[in-house]
Formats: sequence, structure tokens, C-alpha cells
Amino acid sequence: MSHRLQLQGIFVTSFRQRHFSFFSPYTSTTTRVSFSSSSCGKNLQMEEVKVASDLLVGDPASLEKKIDAIRLGGPQKLQVIADFDATLTKFWVNGTRGQTSHGLLQQGNPEYDAKRQQLYEYYHPLEFSPTIGLEEKTKLMEEWWGKTHGLLVEGGLTYDSIRQSVANANIAFREGVSELFEFLEERDIPVLIFSAGLADIIEEVLRQKLHRSFKNVRIVSNRMVFDDDGRLVSFKGKLIHSLNKNEHALDMAAPVHERLGDMDGPTDDNSSLKKRTNVLLLGDHTGDLGMSDGLNYETRISMGFLNHNVENSLSCYQEAFDVVFVVSGLDGW
Repeated sequence: MSHRLQLQGIFVTSFRQRHFSFFSPYTSTTTRVSFSSSSCGKNLQMEEVKVASDLLVGDPASLEKKIDAIRLGGPQKLQVIADFDATLTKFWVNGTRGQTSHGLLQQGNPEYDAKRQQLYEYYHPLEFSPTIGLEEKTKLMEEWWGKTHGLLVEGGLTYDSIRQSVANANIAFREGVSELFEFLEERDIPVLIFSAGLADIIEEVLRQKLHRSFKNVRIVSNRMVFDDDGRLVSFKGKLIHSLNKNEHALDMAAPVHERLGDMDGPTDDNSSLKKRTNVLLLGDHTGDLGMSDGLNYETRISMGFLNHNVENSLSCYQEAFDVVFVVSGLDGW
């Protein structure tokens, strides 16, 4: 079964009659894993691991109950919250690591590209350091993002640099993303794309790679302000970094702009999203589960994409997410 059918199948079963044969290949008879610790990569003891499929459901009965609840609520109570990089986009592209929406950006100014890379090399290890507390780490992330945004302004980033960066980037959507967005659009189910990256770049990736817009898709991310000459002059709204992308930042949500540089801001419709208390959450990191923080949801189905380091991370993902997609090899799905 392809990932495209697997992913859309979960949506379809939420609104059709009872039918769970979709999950039958993924019960414990196919995958049986025993762990002595719930910590990723710590004191991990595998009694047996047989990942014969790419989709794992840790508790099929619990998932079935959640699907029943979402079906009962109907499309009008559902919203989809999705991370962008390595969730909607591929982790592997043409046999190499795909670029992120932030990492693909080239300012056209080698000096400033190098300065941003230096910041990455300094702060990125701190982001995942197990010895730094959350409060201190949050300050470091605010510092990193603030400095990076400052370099983009100081270095004279332009519209054309963004367009060219996306055109040259090694980035691609997972198979079935466009069809999934269409499926949700037809049912007036909103999609919130949460990203600590740059909304303007994400929009340009949508334009160039999917070649269309979706009226139900909104982006919660850092948004740029350009002058009449297409040069970046500032950022607007609150700064969104890797540790604060959640529903508390909902006032930053805005529809996908038709063209680069449009200034339409968030709309009053964002308040209606909080009334949609059933959530389907897609992410590639356990931290992405926080994207629904601040939303008083009734039912949440979480799907995690495990892109790499499978052996050390599988236990954490299975405990954290309702459904885990194991993306193996370099096939780039």
C-alpha cells in the first residue's frame, strides 16, 4: 500500500462507514517491539523488531475510538495542523537530504549567507542539547532567530532572491500532498501549516511545486515586509521559533498569498478555528505535538513521520503519536 493511500485513507475512514481493514496489516502480528525505556536512544533493548510495513499503529483500539469521534463531529468540527519541513515535504529528495524552507534561502550575498551558516553551526547543536533547560534554550532560540532575521534585512534580501532560491532548491512535497489538500478543501476543512521558517518562502514553494493555491490553507510562520522595490525591510508580528510554534500563535495565521509580496494579514476567520475542536496533527518531531497547545481540543489524532534514526527513535514516536510513518531508505517519499 502506498503512503499516499495510507495517509488519505485515515481521512477517508473518518467520514465514511465503519471500515478498518485499512489498519489490519499494521497490528502487532506484523510489528512487535518491546522496550525497557521510553527515552529515545537510552537503555533501548529490542526483544524483536519487524518493521514489515511503513505505517505503525501502537493502539488500534484507541485510534478507532478517535476516528469514531471525529466522524461523529463531522467535517465542520475538524481542522488539520501540519508541520512543513520533512512532514509535508520529503526528507530525502533524489537520494540526498532535502532542503528546508529556511535552509534553501540564498540571499545573493555570499558574505551574509556565510554569516547565517555560522549562526546555524553555533545554535543548532544547542537546540537539541539535553543539558540546557527549556527557559534558557528558548532564549537562545529567540536570539538565533532574531540575529538571522537581522542578517536577512541587513544583507538586502529581495523577492527575486526568494524566487530563484526556491527554483534552485532541492525540495519537494511528499506524494499525495496536493490531492490531500484538495480532499480537505472540498469539505471546507482548514489546514494550518505551522513553521518556524519563513512564510513567504513556504508560499513560494507552494506556488512553484504545486502550481496552485488552496483556499483552506493558512500559514502560521514568520512573515516578511518588503518595500516597493521588492527589498526586505522588516518582519511583522511575533517571532516564531522552533520552541513556540503552537496555537498561541494563531493570530499570525494568514491565507496563502497569490503572489510574493502581498500584504494581506491574518483574518477574523482565525477565531472560528478554535471552535473546530477535533484535530488531525502531522509532524516529524515529538516537539510538533505542541502545535495544538492552546487549543482546547476534544479529539486529536497525531501522525508522526519518522524520517531517520529509526532504531533509536521508534519507541518515543510510537508512544507519542497515534500513527507513525517510518520513512526508510532514500526513496524520498
